[in-house]
Amino acid sequence: MDDDLDGVLDGVGPRLRALRQERSATLADLSATTGISVSTLSRLESGQRKPTLELLLPLARAHRVPLDELVGAPVPDDPRLHPKPIERNGMTMWPLTRRPGGLQAYRALIPPGDRAEPEQKSHEGYEWMYVLSGRLRLLLGDHDLVLAPGEVVEFDTHVPHWFGNTGDQPAEVLVLFGPQGERMHVRARPSRR
Repeated sequence: MDDDLDGVLDGVGPRLRALRQERSATLADLSATTGISVSTLSRLESGQRKPTLELLLPLARAHRVPLDELVGAPVPDDPRLHPKPIERNGMTMWPLTRRPGGLQAYRALIPPGDRAEPEQKSHEGYEWMYVLSGRLRLLLGDHDLVLAPGEVVEFDTHVPHWFGNTGDQPAEVLVLFGPQGERMHVRARPSRR
């Protein structure tokens, strides 16, 4: 049992280093984000310091990964997600991704009849939306669009925006959101002529 634990703990340092290097971050950058000293971070990455929960939690948040990923926990046998609905701004959203941070996927159900005066907001990120059913109104900068089933939009969320359902039926939408401005990368085969 102790050998298993030592093996898990020995793997944390290389994972931390790889995550930091993937993001092109320095130890100083990570120290500023987490409040953990540069020397402690260096010793964690080199295996000279044993990781503790007190150190791993802020690191998991900073890297936007689940704690399980930092410690190399085994992947669950059942890959299916069982999302719990989230109520936000009058709509119901089901998270479709497990990982915190990075690109997030949601299924959103927006009830009909939002007649409130739209208030455009902007924030960090990049958004992609696909209308499954109903109609979705999107105000994006100076654009006022009504999207029907099968239509898709993507936009930088620094542009002031608002979306809602001004119709009489619920609107169901798939949403991909990149909190740090990550864009979606769609791979498609070229059309044959």
